[in-house]
Amino acid sequence: MGLQQLNQTISTPQLSEPQVGFDYDIAIVGGGIVGATLAAALKDSGLSVVVIEAQQQSAAVAKGRAYAISLLSGRIFSGIGVWDKILPHITQFSQIQLSDADYGGVVQFNPQDLGTDTVGYAAEHRVLLTALQEWLENCPNVSWLCPAEVVTAEYKTDAVELEVVVKGEIAQSEMRSHVASEETYKIRTRLLVAADGARSRIRTAAGIRTQGWAYWQSCVVATIKPEKAHHNIAYERFWPTGPMGVLPLPGNRCQVVWTAPHAEAKALRELKSEQFLAELERCTGGLLGRLELDSDRFIFPVQLMQSARYTLPRLALIGDAAHCCHPVGGQGMNMGIRDAAALAQVLQDAHDLGEDIGDIGVLKRYEGWRKKENLAILGFTDFLDRMFSNSWLPLLAIRRLGLSMLPWVRPLKIYVLQLMTGLRGCPPKLASR
Repeated sequence: MGLQQLNQTISTPQLSEPQVGFDYDIAIVGGGIVGATLAAALKDSGLSVVVIEAQQQSAAVAKGRAYAISLLSGRIFSGIGVWDKILPHITQFSQIQLSDADYGGVVQFNPQDLGTDTVGYAAEHRVLLTALQEWLENCPNVSWLCPAEVVTAEYKTDAVELEVVVKGEIAQSEMRSHVASEETYKIRTRLLVAADGARSRIRTAAGIRTQGWAYWQSCVVATIKPEKAHHNIAYERFWPTGPMGVLPLPGNRCQVVWTAPHAEAKALRELKSEQFLAELERCTGGLLGRLELDSDRFIFPVQLMQSARYTLPRLALIGDAAHCCHPVGGQGMNMGIRDAAALAQVLQDAHDLGEDIGDIGVLKRYEGWRKKENLAILGFTDFLDRMFSNSWLPLLAIRRLGLSMLPWVRPLKIYVLQLMTGLRGCPPKLASR
């Protein structure tokens, strides 16, 4: 039975139907960074949680990506209690530099602009997810099923009944016991949370439509070793073909996220290493000196997506299952982390008040909070890409005039920086702990 056969049936149980207890209060499908953040945020909630992940934990950690992590995301991790495990292994930005192709004007965002110690962070996927997994090992209310797959989900008035197939030998953290391969579990949960990515099967099976479009661009991602020290500076350089982000990593390494039209991005990935690095040196303006590849290159298409709904009775979407944005500005992962913190807060408050955490009235509080804020980020990143990814002369003149004026219009500069760092909008309580 495939996951496409998942069905959503919300029906009133017959009075004669026997009352069955709940295995868990919350089932999170997807044990990546966003799903694990939600589970970690619920550590002291009094709610029982199971994380259902399709990969072995070690395989999930091995993804060769790094992310720009905002100030707000750092504060959320600090509120959870996991930040001390993360911070020593990531880079704090001493500055963010914004520039337009080979135009001489550069906008610099500094910690002094916000009165903070940094303007952001760069963290590798393995660092974030390893820290979260280790943290959750000590959470008695959180269990893991992995590798495992939800094959059916039946939505009742008071619960979601899941059929979960476990693939291979797994360890269920709560019981510290091993389960044999290919066993099927029946799980009854008050709330199902989809954290299973942009192609979320849980979302699709529930019939939730999405709006948006695929961009004309793809991203080539690679880790490099520069000749010169990166001095913890993050770069966002716009070219007519698309933006290029350079994130400083520990060990004087950098991750490059190079956006270009699909055919050009494919050609960049297939270039010989020396040719690719020569082109990269040209596009970074020699700021980092000669470059050396420190990883394979991989490519992914870019899309903008917003789910028509983030919630249904007994169901909530978070992270890429709910929305996707252009990678310019490094906002995607941070949106998902804020989703997780916001949903955890809504569920905790409802639980403390004795409310049903799967009730649509409760879940709408989360949707009303996050959908509006995410839409603002989707619009901001789309505007940046369309504004800068072209060579139309009138627009070129306007944007370069804007870049030259931005350092002198301090309120606007601070507003842009607050938007990029997550300090606009309504922060979750975790961020103020």
